[in-house]
Amino acid sequence: MTTLLCRLTVLRSWCRAAPRMAERDGARLLAAEGRPLTGSRRLCQAADPPEVDLKRLEGRDEGIVEVLMCRHRARNALGHVFVSQMREMVSSLSNDSAVRVVVFRSLVPGVFCAGADLKERAQMNNVESDLFVHGLRSLMTQIATLPAPTIAAMDGVALGGGLELALACDLRAASYSAQMGLIETTRGLLPGAGGSQRLPRMVGVTLAKELIFTGRRVGGQTALEVGLINRAVEQNQAGDAAYKEALTLAREILPQAPIAVRMAKEAINRGTEVDIVVLIFTHFSNIFTSLKASALICVRPGRHRLSHGDRENVLRTGKPSIGAFT
Repeated sequence: MTTLLCRLTVLRSWCRAAPRMAERDGARLLAAEGRPLTGSRRLCQAADPPEVDLKRLEGRDEGIVEVLMCRHRARNALGHVFVSQMREMVSSLSNDSAVRVVVFRSLVPGVFCAGADLKERAQMNNVESDLFVHGLRSLMTQIATLPAPTIAAMDGVALGGGLELALACDLRAASYSAQMGLIETTRGLLPGAGGSQRLPRMVGVTLAKELIFTGRRVGGQTALEVGLINRAVEQNQAGDAAYKEALTLAREILPQAPIAVRMAKEAINRGTEVDIVVLIFTHFSNIFTSLKASALICVRPGRHRLSHGDRENVLRTGKPSIGAFT
């Protein structure tokens, strides 16, 4: 019992510390590479356009912030600069109380995020690769632990790390034509940025195993049916139907009490992050400990059992009556 309580305490501490750890580790990685820690555009050459940008909506949509993925030449592949820029932006949003909802969307037609930049990864040595993967995992943790609700607008392909990015968001909207999947096993890899943990929580363990083992891609309709996404829509001529649906969802969240929404998100996240076995045993152990303590107060010398009538009283009120033991 003591061991279980210790495990739960550690898990709770980790849940609270995860955003700080992700931000701290990311800062160390960027510092180690000699890159500036502020100003996303300065992470690449002055002539290079940003690979990730930020847009704050105004007017009736004030409070909605869009994270724009715009690495056109590589279909939003998760490369070093892309991940670094997104990490900085997500970090800035985590400390901004004016942010009510965050929408992740792509400005590259037909693509949400194509996954890891394997060409770039092939040029890294082992140390560089390890640092990059660590930074990628930290990014997903940062997204998952943002205080404000997050929505992924999937208007196209979301594969491998691209789907893991969407899974790190709270909600997902996709077009029926969108294709998504954790395809790492088809390339001799594993979903290494949270996909193998988050997918089972959304679609169930058995289906998650099937999708990961086979590397299968699914469309928007199937994704909606199995619970992988929240909303699915027909694609429009502009190719931004999922974004518009995500914006509609964001507008539904926007007028709700912001503190209540943030607290609800934290409560749900903590509940799903705790080991279910620890949770069950701790929960019931606490109940039984309470009942035992209440009962012992009422024990008379030589009496060690509850009467039938008082057992009913315990179930109803949680406490036995005085003199109930026979």
